[in-house]
Amino acid sequence: MNKILLEARNLCRYFRLASPWGQGPLLKAVDGVNLTVRAGETLGLVGESGCGKSTLGRLLLALLPPTRGEVWFAGENLFHLPPSRLKALRRRLQIIFQDPYSSLNPRLTVRRLLEEPFVIHKLGSKTQRRLWVEELLADVGLGPEHLDRYPHEFSGGQRQRLGIARALALKPDLIVADEPVSALDVSIQAQILNLLTDLQRRYRLTYIFISHDLSVISRLSSRIAVMYLGKMVEVAPREVFLGGRLHPYTAALLNAVPLPDPSHPFRPPQLEGDPPSPLELPSGCPFHPRCPEVQLPLCREQPPPLREIDTEHWVACHRR
Repeated sequence: MNKILLEARNLCRYFRLASPWGQGPLLKAVDGVNLTVRAGETLGLVGESGCGKSTLGRLLLALLPPTRGEVWFAGENLFHLPPSRLKALRRRLQIIFQDPYSSLNPRLTVRRLLEEPFVIHKLGSKTQRRLWVEELLADVGLGPEHLDRYPHEFSGGQRQRLGIARALALKPDLIVADEPVSALDVSIQAQILNLLTDLQRRYRLTYIFISHDLSVISRLSSRIAVMYLGKMVEVAPREVFLGGRLHPYTAALLNAVPLPDPSHPFRPPQLEGDPPSPLELPSGCPFHPRCPEVQLPLCREQPPPLREIDTEHWVACHRR
């Protein structure tokens, strides 16, 4: 079994919202998350929009300070490191953002965009940096003729390739891919997913792949973690999601994935209503107002702990 590369322990991030009458309400974007990521795997992180996936991704890279909790990477607590040591570790931790256009500086050419990580970390001479940049472009399917162009001169798929190249520049161990294909056409999505898979094989990368699309997640991931309203509700190997004792929310997400088969019978949605406001979370299990298997009064009164119900299969549900 691969060693644990990154671990989150009771990780929380709360935001105090502004209010004209003083202190505003507290938004619990990430609330008590425990998670491990093994070297070489792809961990898929899935959930509805607003459940805290992107915030968790930034916490795992120490791009946001936590309200409470710890993140350990390669045996070091990222939030207790001096700035110089954290900067050194950043070479091993990178991110691919959702919107490739807003994540690239429009005033810099491709050459300067890709040279910037080497300049910041004082790596190589000018000649070496030029060679490295050309190699990065080749890795993501672009050529040297693109070096002196600006981001607005590229298509969405090409811009995302540039974002991937920038994340690869410092030869990281772990990359957080925050919905990297959600803004792209379906045909381009397949190209980017194939590229990410190929790069992982060639460079032995570890991915945390964030998405709300279970079909994308199930294609890439070796394990899948499901979030709901800032909490982790299920973590399991991909094979478990093909059948087993799943959390009711996970089962509903899988049921909502459309099947490209006109002969397959229509599956009505299992969930009713909208998610509760994150500013007014229900008591007990946060999912109980929408759960088709709600069990009274336990589900309404006690938050379920995340517990292991089978080998490598963790579920936060009183009924499992």
